[in-house]
Amino acid sequence: VARELPEKTEMVIYCEMNTEQRKVYDSYERELREFIAAVDEDEVHKNSMHVLKGLTRLRQICNSPVLLKEGYSGDNAVKLELLMDQIENKSGAHKILVFSQFVGMLDLVKTKLEEKNIPFEYLTGQTKDRGARVHHFQNNEAVRVFLVSLKAGGVGLNLTAADYVYLVDPWWNPAAENQAIDRAHRIGQNKNVVAVRLICLNTIEEKIVKLQKKKNKLIRDLVRADASFFNSLSKKELLDIL
Repeated sequence: VARELPEKTEMVIYCEMNTEQRKVYDSYERELREFIAAVDEDEVHKNSMHVLKGLTRLRQICNSPVLLKEGYSGDNAVKLELLMDQIENKSGAHKILVFSQFVGMLDLVKTKLEEKNIPFEYLTGQTKDRGARVHHFQNNEAVRVFLVSLKAGGVGLNLTAADYVYLVDPWWNPAAENQAIDRAHRIGQNKNVVAVRLICLNTIEEKIVKLQKKKNKLIRDLVRADASFFNSLSKKELLDIL
């Protein structure tokens, strides 16, 4: 089956935060680092949900500080700017999938697409008419972009009309990322597929990507969004991620 599929190319685009976004990120990172450094190993695990919330906030800031819903401006979001540039440049000749774990990030992209009159489809866990959305994207040439949340679109969707896939935020499990890419790179695809990961430089995202190559068990554990996953992380490993 693999031999029948067209070529798949994977690449990473590294994003440099502007001064304001970096200031927000560094402030939250410093707060979390100081908390972890100040407590012993047992306390880290007792406060695992606090640490998980801190890690999630850092990932949200990499997308846009506005996702924190703490009054930050939506003007400082390097990934959103870069993604929109990519969509505007590519959507004329290519259909595009955009995956994010954060529905709030998809909503920011949705607003930008509406402003620029770029037709799109949208699928999250709340979407009722999944089949109709997929059919519309697959069969309507005017619809160039499909925004999909990881939870809703990781498996079971045939989106072979697309040949560009953007993973806006890393969800750290290579298998889960590959499942998302394979919504386009599957039987029925007749074009080469390009998968693009957007990673903010000098952040938790870049460090997690490096860890993917070194410690697959850690990455699998990180995917489990509950307190128990911290049982496999030492205090040093948490500080190394930051």
